[in-house]
Amino acid sequence: MGRLSGKRAIVTGAGSGIGRASARLFAAEGAKVVAVDLVEAAVDETAEMIRKDGGTVSSVAADVSDENAVKAFVQHSVDQHGGVDVLFANAGISGGLVPLQEQTVPYWQQILAVNLIGPFLAIKYASPHMLAQGKGSIICTASVAGLRANAGATAYSASKAGVISLVQTVANEFYGSGVRVNAICPGLIETGMTKPIFDGARARGSDDKIGQLNPMKRYGLPPEIAHAALFLASDDASYVNGQAIAVDGGLSSTHPFAGRR
Repeated sequence: MGRLSGKRAIVTGAGSGIGRASARLFAAEGAKVVAVDLVEAAVDETAEMIRKDGGTVSSVAADVSDENAVKAFVQHSVDQHGGVDVLFANAGISGGLVPLQEQTVPYWQQILAVNLIGPFLAIKYASPHMLAQGKGSIICTASVAGLRANAGATAYSASKAGVISLVQTVANEFYGSGVRVNAICPGLIETGMTKPIFDGARARGSDDKIGQLNPMKRYGLPPEIAHAALFLASDDASYVNGQAIAVDGGLSSTHPFAGRR
């Protein structure tokens, strides 16, 4: 029996990176997965990987900031798999490292729409099914950038701080319901979103320094975040609620310091 046997799970941003790793792991652990991503070809590829591994999955191309699209993919899980037990609202964008004075209102609106309004909408439409059954797990991808400065650009960091507040607030709004709401705060993970950082370091020949500021002196990989999500999705985390859990090699455990030998 897998840790998610019999559960119905929705994973957004499932076309690559953390979302793809999580969708595959959830399915391998027995969940019936609805994989969601803006890019249809990418999410279809994730679904094909899961099917080849013997998992149960359906894929949906959707914009997580579009209310009707979110309502539709939640209903898809209900129609195809009979309900929703796990929601991993993972989809996000970075917006790049744009200097503050060059940032525009549309730039902020796009980042907030995907990174913060997206999780809100997913919770809004998935949670009634969980509340009705008296149990469920909601997980949102935040970031160490939402905990404190210097881990991301301004708008991105603000959006992820908002995700942490959203999780804490909703966990209390669902008081006594049996529905848990938590956030994962990844550190530097090699994904499509962070590709420019890695490409730049490798072009400079300094790729051995990537992730050097955390005590483990390395960057993370998507499966490492996926396993944290699996824990939160499973009954193993039955008493974990309203938390923002950093999975960052220890980066957020300390104040800035000069590199050690």
